[in-house]
Parts: sequence; C-alpha cells; structure tokens
Amino acid sequence: MTFHHTRFPLDIALGARGGPERKTDVVQLAGGGERRNGRWHHSRRRYNAGYGVKSRADMQAVLAFFEERRGRLHGFLWRDGLDHSSGGTVPLPTDQLIGTGDGVRTQFQLSKRYGSAFDPYLRTIAKPVAGSVRVAVGGVELSGWTVDVTTGVVGFAVAPASGAAVTAGFLFDVPVRFDTDRLDIELTSFDGAEAPSIPLVEILP
Repeated sequence: MTFHHTRFPLDIALGARGGPERKTDVVQLAGGGERRNGRWHHSRRRYNAGYGVKSRADMQAVLAFFEERRGRLHGFLWRDGLDHSSGGTVPLPTDQLIGTGDGVRTQFQLSKRYGSAFDPYLRTIAKPVAGSVRVAVGGVELSGWTVDVTTGVVGFAVAPASGAAVTAGFLFDVPVRFDTDRLDIELTSFDGAEAPSIPLVEILP
C-alpha cells in the first residue's frame, strides 16, 4: 500500500460529482425531540468519477489509471473542481492563517478554514500543488522557506518572531483512492463508453 503522487486525469475529474461527507448519530426522543452527536471530527470527501467519462478515450484513460493503482490498493491525487484553492482563483500569501510564531517553532502545517467565527472547521491540507504555495509572516510575503508537497508542512530556516501571524496561499489536491476493485464498463457506441459508478474516497491524514 503506497501513495502515487500523480493526478487522476483532470478533464474527467472536472466532470465528476461529489463532495464532503460527515457521520452524525441522531437519536429520536420519546417526547419528539432529538439528540445529535457528530462521530467524525473531520469530514471525508467522496466522488463519482463515472459522470466525467464522455468517450471511449476517457474510459481507456480511466482503465489504465485504475489498473496502475491496482484498484483500491494505492492512493493518488484528485482535483476537486469546486474546492482546490486557499482563497480565490489566484492564491494570495495572506489567504489562510496557518499559525503564530513563538520564536522557536519552524514548521507549520498548511490548513484551510471553512466558516466564520461561529464554529469554523479547520481542514488539514496535505497535498499542495508544487509551485503554487505563497507564504507571508506578519503580512509580508517571504521567500527562502520550504514546503513538503507530500505532507503540506512549511519549514523556515529561522523561526518566525513571537506573535507574528504565519499565513499562506496555495492550490491543493485531495488524496483519494478508488473505493471499488471492479470497473463495470459499457460500450455505448463506436466511440462511446461509460461506467456509471467509479467511486473514490478521500484518504485522511
């Protein structure tokens, strides 16, 4: 079981369906009320790549990709067409707060915040796109730092000063795997093919 740092065919991924999933227990009380308990701290994304297959060539590309991943065995990168940036279309170095300097700490995990001050959700970003990451300390964009594109950890040679906001902007992919060991392919015409269900599931860090 390994992770292949290669992206699922982008043109097919952009036609797929999917999004975040959560696990919540809801218990109905005798008086008509209810109690709810969120069992997962983090959301988990699921996708169906079958909706993105438009031609025989698309299906052949998926088939080759599936076989190279050995079905569910190996993970890979997936581009979520809706949610793949720290902010707008072009990442800015102040998009996301990833930590506060203390004069000692030199490593900071990329993350993305969803929501406002009420109850925001902080998502770990482990697969940033190489060359897309921008970093600022105290609102000033810096160079000379490093980022591990396999973990999303930003490293500084010199620790940011105490109290300084460490921010970052980036594009990112979702680490996923196939959620099936079988492809059910139908040839619909001379140049057409479809596989209604090609499920993918996010691999959480």
